[in-house]
Amino acid sequence: MRPSVLVARQVFPAIVTRLREHFEVEANNEPVDWSHAELMHRLQGKQGVFVAATEKIDAALVAGCPELRAVCSMAVGYNNIDVAACAARGIVVTNAPDVLTETTADFGFALMMATARRIAESEHFLRAGRWKRWSVDFFCGADVHGATLGILGMGRIGQAIARRGALGFGMRVIYHNRSRLAPDVEAPLSACWVDKDVLLAQADHLIVVVPYSAASHHAIGSRELALMKPTATLINIARGGVVDDAALAQALAERRIAAAGLDVFEGEPSVHPALLAVPNVVLTPHIASATEATRRAMAQLAVDNLIAVLGGRAPLTPVAAPAS
Repeated sequence: MRPSVLVARQVFPAIVTRLREHFEVEANNEPVDWSHAELMHRLQGKQGVFVAATEKIDAALVAGCPELRAVCSMAVGYNNIDVAACAARGIVVTNAPDVLTETTADFGFALMMATARRIAESEHFLRAGRWKRWSVDFFCGADVHGATLGILGMGRIGQAIARRGALGFGMRVIYHNRSRLAPDVEAPLSACWVDKDVLLAQADHLIVVVPYSAASHHAIGSRELALMKPTATLINIARGGVVDDAALAQALAERRIAAAGLDVFEGEPSVHPALLAVPNVVLTPHIASATEATRRAMAQLAVDNLIAVLGGRAPLTPVAAPAS
């Protein structure tokens, strides 16, 4: 008898078709998010599950799904999955690194440029019919070329952003990471490791790309925002919760930093109402990896991992359980 898998969210039909070549498949074909109870109910008798970044696979769900053997995510982040609980029950967890690196870096850079040059703010001004005259200081923003690019988190995406800044825009690149990059990795990026407080104080444009964890929760809060230049911009393409959205909204309202660009939010899809009230922020609905080619590649990698694990082979991109 073939293994059974659950596709927990609506996805490209070709992905479901490929899964059906290998498994008995139950798929969510509607643009709705199942509740935790519904997800657990539908996982009964399933050996594998295809998820994205929003389905919560916690210890209670793991305990209640005794046949589950593989949790394969099409996302790179996996803070929605209790990896330790899965490992304790022999469940393999996989994610989708690498395939979205360049696309996400493109978007992070685009969001930074839109924020620095006040593109969304000026478009809203124009669409509202408020453009009546031109003036010398009309929507003056900040230069990107030649500016200091600060990167908090220097993994694959951070390094891809650094390349764009240094090689394409002649930016000075500084970064902070838990550990400094090896010299042979750092040198081609023209990047310099600095202490976090130095990063905050010197960056003209700060891009946040750290993974979310308990340790990185509110890594940018009131104290950190106070260290930034009043002319600086802040971009978050990491995860909601890495930035304290309430503290950021207050800093933006008081013009203690110039502007922000956010693709992720605490409690998304809800957005802190104070962020919606300030003009100097660009808001996008978690779409940094959203090109069709990339999203298809992410989903395909999750399928490849399900096929491998439930076929008795090693996963392509396993997520290691945290050290106890």
